Amino acid sequence: MNPGEDKILRIGTRGSKLALAQANLVKDMLEKHGVKTVIEIIKTTGDAVTDLPLHLVQGFGVFVREIDDRMLAGEIDIAVHSMKDVPTERPPELVIAAVLKRDSPHDFLLNNEGTKLKDMPRRAVIGTTSLRRRSQILRFRQDLTVKELRGNIDTRLRKLGKGEYDGIFLAEAGLERMKWDMPGERLSIDDFVPSANQGTVVIVTKKGSRAEEVVKVLDDKKTRMETGIERIITGILGGGCLVPIGVFASTEGDRIHVRAEVLSVDGKRQVKIDEFINPAEYQKEAQRLGNELKQKGGGELVEEAVEKFALKRGLHG
Repeated sequence: MNPGEDKILRIGTRGSKLALAQANLVKDMLEKHGVKTVIEIIKTTGDAVTDLPLHLVQGFGVFVREIDDRMLAGEIDIAVHSMKDVPTERPPELVIAAVLKRDSPHDFLLNNEGTKLKDMPRRAVIGTTSLRRRSQILRFRQDLTVKELRGNIDTRLRKLGKGEYDGIFLAEAGLERMKWDMPGERLSIDDFVPSANQGTVVIVTKKGSRAEEVVKVLDDKKTRMETGIERIITGILGGGCLVPIGVFASTEGDRIHVRAEVLSVDGKRQVKIDEFINPAEYQKEAQRLGNELKQKGGGELVEEAVEKFALKRGLHG
């Protein structure tokens, strides 16, 4: 046995129910491969600041930075994240060591009656934390009222139950991981292109570490390629959580279907692409699509949103 081979690996995670469900999923998968682990809960700024919209909290990756710092300090060995929370620019010492097989990428409209979005009453109040969802909801129906929704999943459900919202938007993957079967509607990807990497859990480790080696067994090559395409496109567009951007890549036969769009904050303008690309050249093709989307007017919408929300964030800083 190599020195340290039987060492218990420390998994760092946020303390929300969903984050813990994801961390326990990874823990169970690793222990089936004979890897001993223990979970350590880390409270992040994103969890602590609940009185502001996420895009007004300083910086993208608000749920990730403190966990990165703990790993760089040697306090944890593994971090489990929703991949859509992980910025495209990462500390050079860290690596996405495993991308788990993707769960549902769809958005889900949750309401007490199971009413579809097209059938919601005029001026119905829809809750979401996401600028991307806000813009897509308003594009779908300008008569709806979109209201900021913060808090963990229990808090959001309680607000829905109290009638503060007529419906709330969540990632369907989160409901599946919590094993909750609730009334509502799975939204079409044609109308609601998801955030890049939605529905995907990733494992981050230090480069060259034992942890990196042991978690590689959980890596799903197909999901890594598809989410890699999405990250290349969003990286080219820039703007992080300040911009309503949806990007989704899915393997269909021997090609990859890529849908991507940038919207104005009010949902009235959009620039989008919808193409099939060759998997053998997916990185080059993703760069081409990202640049095409930017040049078609997506870059202007990104700059517009960043200017709008960077100013607001400065006022709250």
